[in-house]
Amino acid sequence: MKIGDKLVYPMHGAGEITGIEENEVGGVLNSYYVFRLPTSNMKLMLPVDKVEEAGLRELISPDEVDKVVEVLTAETEQIQGSWNKRFHTNLERLKSGDILDAAAIARNLSRQNSKRKVSSGERRLLDLSRQILISELVYVCNKTPEEITEWVDKLIDVPPLDND
Repeated sequence: MKIGDKLVYPMHGAGEITGIEENEVGGVLNSYYVFRLPTSNMKLMLPVDKVEEAGLRELISPDEVDKVVEVLTAETEQIQGSWNKRFHTNLERLKSGDILDAAAIARNLSRQNSKRKVSSGERRLLDLSRQILISELVYVCNKTPEEITEWVDKLIDVPPLDND
């Protein structure tokens, strides 16, 4: 990996390696990749020697955007069980780092939320799945987060989310 690489960090989304810093933690000097996320302007520090364990992956190709569109426009999946079971099922899917899983979760929870408000736990998953999805599409489609958010909302066919 090198400065300028754009990668996906599971449970956070896509970002860019913007630098390498040395930091001392517990009396030990370590090297860290500085990873910036475009949608939240969050800065993450990834230990250079732990990158493999972090599960970073390359961005999808522009050709794979069609698969994301198919997922976003598909019928809503109904996960059976309590909100707690749905929450844990969706959380495990998000941990995979697969953009198609993030798209399906964003679609399902967005549509559910537009009919009746989802629980606070599911709302956090909805926000996280959208962050993961939108951050990667920003890079792949070379658009702003606002443009991608509007496009995703139209594909899912729900009103824009209010952020209260």
